[in-house]
Parts: sequence; C-alpha cells; structure tokens
Amino acid sequence: MNKYMLSIRSIVSISMVFTVLISCQSKTEEKAVATPPEIQFPERPNILWLVTEDMGPYIPSFGDSTIVTPNLSRLAKEGVIYPNLYSTSGVCAPSRAAITTGMYPTSFGANGMRTTSYTEVTGLPSYGAVPPPEARMVSELLRMNGYYCSNNDKEDYQFKAPKTAWDESSPYAHWRNRANNQPFFSVFNFTETHESGLFEPYGFKNIETRHYQAGDTSYTWAGGRMLEEETPIHLSKDTEFSIPPYLPDTPIVRRDMWKLYNNIAEMDKQVGAVLKQLEEDGLLENTIIFFYGDHGGPLPREKRLVYDSGLNTPMIIRFPNKQHAETKDDELLSFVDFAPTLLSLVGIEPPAYMQGQAFLGKYKIKKERKYIHGAADRFDGFTDAIRAVRDDQFKYIRNYRPNQGYYLPVEYRERIPTMQELLRLSDEGGLDSIQSLWFRESKQPEELYDCKTDPYEVNNLAQDPAYDKKIEKLRTEMDRWLSEIGDEPSLPERDLITKLWNGADSQPITSEPKIESKDNLITMSCSTEGASLGYKIIDKEGTKTKVWNVYQKPLKIPVGSKVVAQAYRIGYTPSKIVEKEL
Repeated sequence: MNKYMLSIRSIVSISMVFTVLISCQSKTEEKAVATPPEIQFPERPNILWLVTEDMGPYIPSFGDSTIVTPNLSRLAKEGVIYPNLYSTSGVCAPSRAAITTGMYPTSFGANGMRTTSYTEVTGLPSYGAVPPPEARMVSELLRMNGYYCSNNDKEDYQFKAPKTAWDESSPYAHWRNRANNQPFFSVFNFTETHESGLFEPYGFKNIETRHYQAGDTSYTWAGGRMLEEETPIHLSKDTEFSIPPYLPDTPIVRRDMWKLYNNIAEMDKQVGAVLKQLEEDGLLENTIIFFYGDHGGPLPREKRLVYDSGLNTPMIIRFPNKQHAETKDDELLSFVDFAPTLLSLVGIEPPAYMQGQAFLGKYKIKKERKYIHGAADRFDGFTDAIRAVRDDQFKYIRNYRPNQGYYLPVEYRERIPTMQELLRLSDEGGLDSIQSLWFRESKQPEELYDCKTDPYEVNNLAQDPAYDKKIEKLRTEMDRWLSEIGDEPSLPERDLITKLWNGADSQPITSEPKIESKDNLITMSCSTEGASLGYKIIDKEGTKTKVWNVYQKPLKIPVGSKVVAQAYRIGYTPSKIVEKEL
C-alpha cells in the first residue's frame, strides 16, 4: 500500500479549470484546457461533502428561482458552480458505488439496484459487487494518509463497507470527533429530498433534525416522519410551478411539485446548520466544500432513467478564501471523477484501477473529458439493459431490450402520487404525445437527442439521416467504453454473479488474518488477495480503541495487550474476527 502514501509538502498548488468549452474525457479523443490561475492551499486541506438525494437543478444558482435557498446561494456566490456533473446511474446505490471507488458500477457488478434486495422476486442470491483486488474505498485511502474520515450517515455502496472505511459512520459522525489538528474528510448526507419525501402522508423525516445538533450523541429523535401539520412550510402551496412536459399539469402533480421544493428548502436549512458549525470551529477557510446530489431528480421519468433528468445533478465547490468566487465551470464531469479528484486535492496520486480522472488538484488531468457515460439495469424486481453516452450536446442511448417497454412497474416509485396520476391518465388515454412516450410497449433500439435544443429528450433523432455522422461517432465511443471497462450489458445477472464469485456457488469468504508477534512487534497478513486488514488494541485493563485502524506495517503494542483483527476484501464475506494476546 506504500504507493498510496502521501509525501508531505508545505503547499499544495491546485489548478482549476475555467473555460467556456463544455468537454469530457475519452482516452482516444480529448480537449485541451486553458491554463488557469493557481489556487493556494494549506498543507493538507479539510474536505467537506454535503450530499443530498434525488436532486435535479432545482435551485436558484442553477436557474430555477421557484424557491429561495440562502445557504446554497451563499455557497455558490463564494464558490464555483458546475452545471454539467452527471451520475453514472439514475439511482443511488450504483451511483454511490461509483463515487467511493472511482469505477463505473457496470465494470464490477454494482449496477443492479440493489445487490442485496428483492431476492424473493428475482430468485437471485444476495451478493456484493466485487471490484478488482487492489480497489479500496477512497475514505480508506485517506485514512491511510492520516485523515479523519466520517460519514453521516447513509452508505449504500452495493457492498458492505469494510470496518477500515471510516473512523465513524453513524447519525452522529462529525469532524468534531477527530484528534486535535487532524485533517478531515467528512460527509453529511441529506435525505429530505429523496423520492420518498413525495409519498403520502407528507412530512419531514424526524431523523433529519440531527443536522441541527452538531453530532451531539445525547440528541435523540422519534422514528418516522412528522405530521404534515407539524412540518414547516417554506413556500406557498399556491405557488405557480413550471411542470416539465413529460408530466401532466394536474392538482396532484402540482402538490408533488410543492413537496419537492419544500423539501429542498428544508435541506438548504440543514446545509446551513452544518456550515455554521464549520464557521464556529474556525475551519471555513481551511476546508474545500462540495455540495452535490447523488443523481438527478426524484419525480417519475427522472429517477432511474438515463435521460439528463435522471443523471444530471448540480454541484457547487467553495474553495478557501472564496478563490474563484461566483464563477461557473462548464466542463463535463462524471461521478467516477470524485475519488481521483479527492485524492488529488490532498496530494495523493490516484491509483491506476480508478476509471475516473482528477479534475482538480496536483494530479488534475491536463485535458478535459469529452464524454460522460451512464447505465440502467435492474431496479428492484424489474430488469432492463440500457447504456448511454453524452458529449457536450448530444446523447446516444442504446436499448438492449427494445421489445420491452420503457416503464418498469417499480412498486416503490408507484407510491408517488404523480406516478399514480400518470398511470391513471395513461389507462384513460389522458396523456399527451410527450407524456405517453414513457408508456410505449416497446423501445427503439437507439435514441439520439440534441440536449441543447431538446433538454427534456423527447425528440429522437436516431433515424434522421442528417445526424448519421454524429450517431456513428457516439456508437464508436460507446463500444470503446464498454470494451475498456469490461461491461457486458446483455449478460444475465445470475451469470454476472457467477463471474463475480469466480464460478463458486456462494459468496467468497475472506480468509482470517494471520497475526504474528515477536518482541512485542505485531505483524498481520491475509491470504486473500486485496483484503483490507482492520485492527483494534485492547490494553491489559480491557480498554479497547474506539475505531478500527487500517493495518499498513508492523506495530508495537504493550505486553499484556490484545490485538483484535478482521480481514475483508470488498464484495466477499468478511473474515471472522480473530484476536491474539501478547
């Protein structure tokens, strides 16, 4: 693991890209980036991620003035907005797998939503996605380099997170729990904007009130949701909403639009509470702050789809001392770029297995990416196979099951009143030609959209001869990408599981760690290639260290102490916990 270790420097110079060219990576075709001014950072900056769920560009900083979001607007005024960030999937678990590994979910069995659920419907075994043996969660790599890493509190990575992934992952996790002067990477997840926030009966989630309490472990909350009459109202229910053309303008839809914006306004207040804590701690100007969503919007025909409405999510980055404040960066960015960029920002070279590229920091790529890629496979009990590639203007979609309709009757989505309204109107013949597109009994094998003139992606240009050169170019790029990452879209999921398990009938088990001691020096090893080794020390009084440390090299412990250890390769079953006493 020495290749991941950080060499300390006094100053990390981070170059940022500000260009009006919208561009994106291909290993065969790339655009040059203008040389920007450098940004100066302290030795190792803190990193704060503010991650909300199911978030399209519904905020003023990205052109939607329906509501006021003072905290996000302040962040944008003091930072840089990135309007062209795309998730790899229109749903959370595959997207979060991409974020934490820097790899496309379809390259390591992480794209079925989810790998551990709906087994009674699919008949498949529960499994975990299996990246290559050298892969680690990016938080573990940061921990190995001295960072305190906390996650509050959603995980959902398509595999069980190793004990070595976080110093703390809980509803109370906070940078305030770190050692004095220790640099941190802290993630705060905001779930008020999740599609379930549109369900009836309506009300905010009680657990989300924890964001106002700064990790106070004495603070508790009731389960479930508030009653609607208890839920704060941040905008009038009579607000005039801009309804996207793929949804009908009815009272039910307008009420769901009100819920959507009311939820965003509450999330903005929660973001403000966390930022206030950062300022109170005197850390604002030593911290790089990211705000983004885990994929596109929560509404029907947004979430789970590979249209921009499902993949595109806003991002704001605030740099210390407001460097490059109130500017916009139009480059195309993918979720697979997060992990390498995070490492690059703190001076660590991204490992070769990562399929994304750093867009900031010491190892920032010299040429921007030219394309982003997306995919859709199983959602709960229903399976499709769709791949997408997008450049700065056009999106190409390939449907591997053209004889299957686009709409999948996902029960969870059908709890949204707007979805129920769409189904009712579809049955009654009450949808217009655009709204009916989603309910076709079959799909065209290929789709091509001009996302500048047709941002809702409703006018398929795939059969228009005027676009033959463009579609052929995007076909070639898709074929290159699929081959490069080893994606087989038509592979049945059961065969995929067999492949992940190397032909075995059950999930592989990580071998138990081997602990050896000599002269109070403890050495650990594991015969499973790529396994992370986590350990705790129990002293002779029985006091155990709070967190699982990442084993990297032999360590000395006092006589009479015990070492407790576990090995885990991502996607395998963790080993048994073993201990050794000196």
